[in-house]
Amino acid sequence: MKKRLAIGVVFALACFAIVVQAQTGQHDHSGDKSKRPSPPATATVELGGGATITVDYASPKVKGRKIFGGLVPYGKIWRTGANEATTFVTSADITAGGKAVPAGSYTMFTVPNEDKWTLVLSKKTGEWGTAYPGESEDLVRVDMKVSKLPSLVEDFKISFDKSGTGATMNIDWENNRASVDIAKK
Repeated sequence: MKKRLAIGVVFALACFAIVVQAQTGQHDHSGDKSKRPSPPATATVELGGGATITVDYASPKVKGRKIFGGLVPYGKIWRTGANEATTFVTSADITAGGKAVPAGSYTMFTVPNEDKWTLVLSKKTGEWGTAYPGESEDLVRVDMKVSKLPSLVEDFKISFDKSGTGATMNIDWENNRASVDIAKK
């Protein structure tokens, strides 16, 4: 009887652990986010005078899927990456696409379309990636240029091309690039 009880308790604990993993999305027991299917990545640019912009995101893969207009629908708010929300942190006042962005931390979303994207910086931070807090929390919405890339980009990537006291932020995935000019104020 004691043996059956012990086996029952072990079984119940194992089931509980599986449920917790499924709900939290944590399957790597070491807590190492780099082992996730969409590992963390960072893009940083120095704008001069100690001013920096850092974007922290998770990098999903294409894996043979139709991304834009498929997995990521056109005309809908997208978390711009995977897993936790993508963060956009600027240490100085900047302009993004000509619109003022004060120094601070923001959550970054986009609205992809075939011919134009919209960059959305939300004042609300700390939410899970899919939890868009709504337009009332938007700091800015900025038009982004879209272009086709010459070859497939398997891993989602955010990068900066520096120029003077500004930069162009690029979002590359599948065969698309969305970009926006950023300048230090």
